[in-house]
Amino acid sequence: MSLKTVAIDARLVGGTSTGDSSYWAGLLHGLSHLDLDLHFLLFSNAVLPATIPESDKFSWIHVPARSSRWWSYVAFPLKARKLGARAIHTQYSLSPLAGRLGITTIHDVSFFIGPEWFKPRDRMILRQTVPAAVRRSRKVIAVSKTCAAEIERYMPGAAKKTVPIYNGLPPWVHQVSEPSVALDKIGVKQPYMLTVGTQWPRKNMQLAINAAKEYREMPLVVTGKAGWGDQAEGAHVKAVGYVDNETLCALYSGASLYLAPSRHEGFGIPVIEAFACGCPVLCSTGGALPEVAGDAAVVEPTWDSTHWAGTIREMLADSSKLMELCQRGFERVKKFDWIESARQTADVYREVLG
Repeated sequence: MSLKTVAIDARLVGGTSTGDSSYWAGLLHGLSHLDLDLHFLLFSNAVLPATIPESDKFSWIHVPARSSRWWSYVAFPLKARKLGARAIHTQYSLSPLAGRLGITTIHDVSFFIGPEWFKPRDRMILRQTVPAAVRRSRKVIAVSKTCAAEIERYMPGAAKKTVPIYNGLPPWVHQVSEPSVALDKIGVKQPYMLTVGTQWPRKNMQLAINAAKEYREMPLVVTGKAGWGDQAEGAHVKAVGYVDNETLCALYSGASLYLAPSRHEGFGIPVIEAFACGCPVLCSTGGALPEVAGDAAVVEPTWDSTHWAGTIREMLADSSKLMELCQRGFERVKKFDWIESARQTADVYREVLG
């Protein structure tokens, strides 16, 4: 039986663990565990990373290029078609050279919802490339039902081609029984609250920072890459920068409360990471966060730090409520499995392959 071939833009695999790179890592993990009549060509302009799952389903294809744009729009699709790919899977952008082979994953459309959260050049590029990718794609994968509805609202042509498929829990996430060992290395002492994310305006870190300052009884630890938004600082805030995966698991596991104050998310992977590590969650109403959190988190609007400080105080004063949220989180996170998400994605591939 000959295998049908899918080409994947795998440039972000093995890079810094952000939502976009986590998506490919999780999807490849899931695909590697399935018995499929498909073969995957993983295209990149980099060398093979050690994080690629071992599988005879995968072939790593190195394609150098003069620029990222040239790679995306010319080098990658031409090489993919030359090697016999009958479907091409990307994120956010899709070359016209993909023809009718294209599948595009879109994580959010916050560049339409909150244009002020983006630098003007980034906003302009996203508003051009994403709608173009939707028009060219045979199928569009949205990472939540909320995200799918927003794609269809801002890009009506997507209505008949968009498929919601949840992200899964990253396979490396686990509860750490003795988090203090890792925490000592980065100078973090319990008790503390935690928030995770790149410091962009959309992530709304300042809400969590201001709420922690008003609460005053427990510091807030902030981890993630530096961005161009408000920077984490203050007497009740400790910024530890970007940390490795094992340290991040320790931070989740040792935290008394996880804060997810984002103005908008297409999914919100840190919320399910916190669930898996036994950390209770307070999240905003931003985008898909209520959908993902379900009944396993306390959900509040995103604009009033005094209200958030009061909610933090109530939550941390009620140990039985925190325990109940932890148990609900452990159950809720079972819904988000990369093997199941990969199975649904493979169904999309087959539909495009015909």
